[in-house]
Parts: sequence; C-alpha cells; structure tokens
Amino acid sequence: MKYYFAPMEGITGYVYRNAHRKFFKQVDVYFTPFIVPTQNRKFTSREKNDFLPEHNVGLHVIPQILTNKGENFIWAAKELNQFGYEEVNLNLGCPSPTVVSKGRGSGFLGEPELLDIFLDQIFSSLDMKISVKTRIGKDSPEEFGRLMEIYNKYPIEQLIIHPRIQKDFYRNEPNWEVMKKAVSLSRNSLCYNGNLFSAEDYKEFTADFPSINSVMLGRGMVANPGLAGEMKNGEKMDKRQLKSFHDEVLKGYEEIMSGDRNVLFKMKELWAYMIQMFDGAEKHGKKIRKSQHLADYRAEVDSLFGELDLKESAGAFDGK
Repeated sequence: MKYYFAPMEGITGYVYRNAHRKFFKQVDVYFTPFIVPTQNRKFTSREKNDFLPEHNVGLHVIPQILTNKGENFIWAAKELNQFGYEEVNLNLGCPSPTVVSKGRGSGFLGEPELLDIFLDQIFSSLDMKISVKTRIGKDSPEEFGRLMEIYNKYPIEQLIIHPRIQKDFYRNEPNWEVMKKAVSLSRNSLCYNGNLFSAEDYKEFTADFPSINSVMLGRGMVANPGLAGEMKNGEKMDKRQLKSFHDEVLKGYEEIMSGDRNVLFKMKELWAYMIQMFDGAEKHGKKIRKSQHLADYRAEVDSLFGELDLKESAGAFDGK
C-alpha cells in the first residue's frame, strides 16, 4: 500500500511537509496545496516557495494545479517540469464555493463536455505524468458514470477519488457503492481518499477494496501525523513525538514569517485538528485559540502536553 498526504490549503505547505517527514517516515508522496495559474504566466511567491526543490529535499512531492483553462494548465505543468517535476496533479475535487463559482475544482465536474475538451488538450500537449483528484460529481452521484467515461479516454497516471459530491463538502459518509463501480469501470489506477481516520477505518476499507493499493490521507493525518505508520505497521504516535513535531513546525514558521500574529494563525489552524487527539482538552484548546503572543501560546501548549495524554482510541479524530 502507498500512503499519500492530501493537499490541504494553508496547512500542508513545505514547512509542514519537512517537519512531518523528519518525524514520520511512512508517507510515500506529498501533494502540494493547489497552484492557480493565471493569464499573467507567473507563480506567486508563496506558490514558488512551496514547490522549489531546495524546499523539498528528500521528499517525493507532486504539485497540484487548479484551473479550468487548458493553456494555463499546460503552461504551469511545463514550468514545473523545468524545476524537475515529472508529474502534476489536476484538482477536480475542491468543494469551496469560491472555487466552484469559477468553474474550477469540483465545479468543473458540472461541465463534462468542457472537461473532456480540457483533458484532451492537456494530454495531447504534455509529455509528462498527469494524475487527477476528483469527486464523484457536482450535484449528484449519478454524474459519475459520465465522468468515468471521460476519464477512461485518457492515460491518467492515477485517478484519486474522493467519493462525495461537491455539495456534500465533507458532510455525509463517502459513497462506497460508487467507489465500487469505479473499481469495476476504471481503466486507470485508482487511489482512495475520504474518511480514513483510524487504523480500524483503514482495515475496513482494505477488506472492501483489496485491489486498491494507495490511499490519500488528509484531515485524519493532520490530526494524527502518525496515522500512516499506524495503518502500515501498528506503530502509534506517542506524545513526545507529537510535541517534537509541533515544535519543528513552529520553528519553521518563525524562521520565514515576521510577527507573532502570522505564526499564531498558522499554528492555530493545526490545533483545530490536533486538539482532538487529547482527552479533555477543551479548556486548553480555548486558551490556545485566544493566545495573542507566542510566549503565551508556548506556555499553553506546554501545559497541554504536560497535563493531558493522547486518546487511547484509534479513532480519536471524529472528522469535525
């Protein structure tokens, strides 16, 4: 089984990825948060810093591109190829209303004929690997049959399926019935993404989908950075390991950001997930969220790690 770390905007950038790789060795591929190529043919400084090879030494990284314009995708892919990337990933999964309203991400799934033209354009123009991360439809799971017909026309390196529709966002359960149809219909290699939050979830999934040999982990692994190791060989993350990882991420942000406020914003995003790994952490979580200075933040984090233990249950993260 291959374990992929999902791209999560604002969270899984290069500072986080490098810290994760230092303490948790089981992830095979990290996907960058999406790059949005525009008509001006220029990456933002944030985007470029995130994919620069010198910021990803020792990591297998695949950049993800978000666009519905074939020429923009082609430009971005060729530029990334110049930096040494042999594979790029197309984002057809983002459910954010601001993305969908522009016909991008999972919003593009509502225009299957245009998507077909787009895929024909990029596959005929690029001599590099292209994987696709998709949902099963925009408004209804019934859309997936047509989408699969389109995907099967192209040599997609891997089709990463999150079996929800756009309107689900991250609510409701992933649709495993549609996923089973994908297994029977797809001519391309498949990867599964969606609600694998514990080793028990993983065992249930592999029992139902023995032919799928890669999984993408997102929210569950931000909550529990050791999740891939727990799935692979039963190695549970300990509190000291999580604290060392936290400190490495914090140090990384302090080195590239100015002012307490910016660093705290990044760290508080992580705690929205990681706090769920601790029993009885509501009081500490509230104080972390309210901290305005790094000194206060550090003191509260030290207090949390000193006073509380990690939850024993494998399904500590509840998906919220």
